[in-house]
Amino acid sequence: MSMYSHGAVAADGLLFFRHFSKLSWLPAYGVRSLLQARRLSLSRLTAGKTPSVKESIEKVAIPGLDMVTYGERMHFVPGLSKPVWPQWERYYKDPKHFRSPSTQEMPLYHDTPCYVFNERTSALEGVRQALWLTKSKAVSGLPPHLLSLAKNPANKIPNQENCVQKAIKHAHFWDTTQERPVKYSNTLLFNLYHLCATLHSSHPLIGRRMLAEKYLLTASWKRGKNLFQVRGQSGLKYCGMDPIPRISGKQQVLETANHALETFYPVSPTVDLQKVHVYKDQVNCTGFRGQYFYPHAHTLYFLEGYDSRCRLRPEQFRAKMIMFLFGNALAQAHNLFGVWLDEDAELYDFVKVRPLFFKKKPKKQLKVPDGLAGYNSATFTKFLALFLHGAA
Repeated sequence: MSMYSHGAVAADGLLFFRHFSKLSWLPAYGVRSLLQARRLSLSRLTAGKTPSVKESIEKVAIPGLDMVTYGERMHFVPGLSKPVWPQWERYYKDPKHFRSPSTQEMPLYHDTPCYVFNERTSALEGVRQALWLTKSKAVSGLPPHLLSLAKNPANKIPNQENCVQKAIKHAHFWDTTQERPVKYSNTLLFNLYHLCATLHSSHPLIGRRMLAEKYLLTASWKRGKNLFQVRGQSGLKYCGMDPIPRISGKQQVLETANHALETFYPVSPTVDLQKVHVYKDQVNCTGFRGQYFYPHAHTLYFLEGYDSRCRLRPEQFRAKMIMFLFGNALAQAHNLFGVWLDEDAELYDFVKVRPLFFKKKPKKQLKVPDGLAGYNSATFTKFLALFLHGAA
């Protein structure tokens, strides 16, 4: 007996259940036993031993012996070997099916590795590791003749202190959509840059400079038997048409020849650097092609925490600054003018958008007022000194 239905109906001790489009009948007392038997059979399979993995048979090539395959018959034949077809290649280049050659087959492959430092490299030993890699000596503080430029009353910006504080408040209060913006943003840097550029009337050489961003730097050098490279985007580069005056004297440079670099054994100097075998040997590129009108590097500006995907600690961030400063100087062939780094200098302590109160009865008490707090004018003096270097 069979019938068509869309459900199950129990009547007169018979149960009709759906089986695709047709329904068959079965005694109602036999359904449960069938289900139990099915579950028991499944539990036996799942609780049993795992099936043994078939061992792959190693193919042995015997010289002078050709395998009999079913390739000529154009269909599978039991007992005959599977033919090995040659790889089919298109007569045209299809980017969707491009297969990169192996590393050893690439034209720029070298047996000797190259150690690369990029903008996201976090040096384990920080400044000590960067000084060892670049064979440099760290001297704290800015040169006195640079600071004298900003302290000269003739180079003062009219109403300088209020203008700098206004630039800080503009970056935090007016030109941001974040609830808690970063301390030193790109807006603040441009505000300070435009504020210093107001001295163009008294220093005409400022008009022969500009800011460049998102340029790709590549610099190569050897340290012993190892080859090192600095690659990537370092930050904003203040460059000009004319080279800047020499900062360090020849005698000061010669005195660093006997300086002993600090070691950090047993940590390897290349512990965090990317090891590559495909690279261009001895390549130095400033990031600008052709006859660039502003070829001379002046100052590099780094924004800490600007890249949300890579946040470096202060010691590792300073190491990044040293490496890219050295790379720019090396690529520009102006390393005789010095490569140096000043210690940390905060422009201000914090900026509060809203005041902070103590919740005490009967009235609230003010804990931290809103606005700018802890402004340090000496930091902007250094910023202005670097900006005016070579323009006064």
